[in-house]
Amino acid sequence: MTISRHQSKTLPPAPPVGEPSSPADQALASPQKALHLVTFGCQMNKYDSERVEGRFRKAGYALTGDIGAADVVLFNTCSVRDHAEERVWSWLGDLKRQKSARPDLVVGVMGCMAQRLEREIFQRAQHVDLVVGTRAFQHLPEMVETVLGERTKARHERAQPLSLVGMDENPDGDREGEPYTGGPIGYLAIMRGCDLNCTFCIVPNVRGRVLSRSIDELEREARWMVERGAKVLVLLGQTVNSYGEDLPAPEHGSKGRGRQGRPSLADLLYRLQAIEGLVRIRLITLHPAYVTRELAIALAENDKCERFLPLPVQSGSDAVLRAMKRGYTLDLYRNKLALLRQYLPDLELATDWIVGFPGETDADFEASEEFLSEAGFAVNYIFKYSPRPGTRADLLPDDVSEDDKKSRNLRLLERAQRVQRERLAAQLGNVQHVFLEEVSDKSPARAKGKTRQGLLFVVDCGTAEKAQAMLGTLVEAVVEQASAFGLSGRLAQDVEPAGASHV
Repeated sequence: MTISRHQSKTLPPAPPVGEPSSPADQALASPQKALHLVTFGCQMNKYDSERVEGRFRKAGYALTGDIGAADVVLFNTCSVRDHAEERVWSWLGDLKRQKSARPDLVVGVMGCMAQRLEREIFQRAQHVDLVVGTRAFQHLPEMVETVLGERTKARHERAQPLSLVGMDENPDGDREGEPYTGGPIGYLAIMRGCDLNCTFCIVPNVRGRVLSRSIDELEREARWMVERGAKVLVLLGQTVNSYGEDLPAPEHGSKGRGRQGRPSLADLLYRLQAIEGLVRIRLITLHPAYVTRELAIALAENDKCERFLPLPVQSGSDAVLRAMKRGYTLDLYRNKLALLRQYLPDLELATDWIVGFPGETDADFEASEEFLSEAGFAVNYIFKYSPRPGTRADLLPDDVSEDDKKSRNLRLLERAQRVQRERLAAQLGNVQHVFLEEVSDKSPARAKGKTRQGLLFVVDCGTAEKAQAMLGTLVEAVVEQASAFGLSGRLAQDVEPAGASHV
């Protein structure tokens, strides 16, 4: 592992997390040192931040929510949209004053923005000490100590900044020896990267190509989390249902359910289903091209799997889908949706839309409106197209006016809310099994959670004490109200029986 940019040294490899700490490892940081980590973007970033926090805590650091009390400040960044990067630049600008007052403070940028803008970060924010990419964050504690060691040698003068943005490492591994901080909702990255080439997407550039982890390794980490309090596992991947496409087919023994006998997401679901103490399994995010009959059957046969799938469509126009290089037509998407609902009749779907993509006509947009109604998506995430440097779409003329983008965005939002309101209103009177995750910020007597269909449900528990006590448990609740964005009601035991159906 070679440190790039201003240093030519080679750091020692990060110690395997599962092994006992050596005296040198224990000396990496004193107990007084504290880490403050700010996370932007997706659930994958949240998972990576937990891994980084675990490594720093194993090295002797404390975590602090007060940036002013931190010895090390890290930003785990996102590059999917320009706004996410601008927020990081703003934070870095604010931190420059603190760095001037506290020259021993170590400032680092990690994640997608670090991978994409390594040199620019050092140029625009010269107080940054570390830039670490998406597959090298496991080395951060050692890199921090290298920076601090160089400062000591230079009598507290600023050391040369370090960067590590190579794609040739696997940042995952056993977590024994780390403290688990995820709570009842545990994130588990089952793969990294993406082998698709959607023209609007920066992910393959900053996350690399697909790298799937073995089922045995994933089962070990899943059991590790469940033993420490996780009740729900959220399986993460840029295209999570392409899991295993890069793994070899076994030469001997049982074959997997994937293509040419490879291990697949279906195989992993059967393995995780058997973990005692695990209540639910969620998936983020799927791609239509990798929806298979084997996956649909696995979802149906494993009752811990939520009946909720994020399956982005992006556009209802075949012409726009071709320009996006999504790899499917609208009819193929319909066929995949029909396959899923054949085995999962109670399935609910979330989807993503991009409006104003280069070349999108009024007719193309109207096709998106029509398909949103046809498919009956329960959750819709709608974005105006904005060019991202480094993507193929950035080379296309951005020929949809900003006014048209705004108008289409509002129209699709209005259509989505109507469809969602109708979809969720069909649940009125039903008894739902809700996993309660957090107390409502509007009322301490209410707790928020997710139904088996992945729908937001706010449950009136009666008292604040009861709501707090029920967090992390599965309850039955009657749907009494429905909006475009979720459900609400009371515990079934507090409602007079009226022949409600169970879901």
